[in-house]
Amino acid sequence: MKRITTLFIAMAIALSMVGTAFAGTLTVGTDTNFPPFEFKDPETGKHTGFDVELWDAIAKEIGIEYKLQPMAFKGIVPGLQSAQLDAGIAGMSITEKRREVIDFSDGYYDSGLLLLVSADDDSIDGLKSLDGKVIATKQGTTSVEFLKENATPKEVKLFPNDNAMFMELLTGGVDAVMFDKPVIESFVSKRGKGKVKIVGDLYAGQPYGIGFPKGSELVGKVNAALKTLKANGVYNELYKKWFGVEPR
Repeated sequence: MKRITTLFIAMAIALSMVGTAFAGTLTVGTDTNFPPFEFKDPETGKHTGFDVELWDAIAKEIGIEYKLQPMAFKGIVPGLQSAQLDAGIAGMSITEKRREVIDFSDGYYDSGLLLLVSADDDSIDGLKSLDGKVIATKQGTTSVEFLKENATPKEVKLFPNDNAMFMELLTGGVDAVMFDKPVIESFVSKRGKGKVKIVGDLYAGQPYGIGFPKGSELVGKVNAALKTLKANGVYNELYKKWFGVEPR
């Protein structure tokens, strides 16, 4: 009888733990400034962006409360390792090195490099058509090495910032720009709208994922929520809002 009572109590405790596994307010780390993924709205003073609104939709789908913790990007993984953070969403690439110390959700954004050309230019449709062309990119970035290893343009012009390389394309100084997907898509939807277009594939792709402490039960629930949000159109709406294009 004593064994049965003990077993019953143990089962009751286990069931109560399942029911309250996500009770309380979760702490979710995010980068302080990585637009359009996360940044402080100058008008409201609150953090917003694709990551912020996507996580809010996930939290509502799961039924959890949370507080957002903007912080330096380099502190997010250590914060997850020490369990000071319950989750981290900050345009964080899923890498094997990070997988050794934290868990990840399924990828929610496919990052990588994109090619940008003038809206009326049909001579470039991918890497192979860059032969003899002049390409712009940002100095010190992965796109520089990628172009050296995977294309044979006439020249690669390096610029210190995004604005300079985009202006060079708009004024006809280069035939194309190759750079990070979120930056390219943001330019296409705003300052370059109607003036430029994306061609070719997504190159050197690497997905972004939501990070969690090792063994977190949130991973499965977040993955299920992501699938639901993609199926019901909420994900696509947020993507178009922040990047101005359909998910590629």
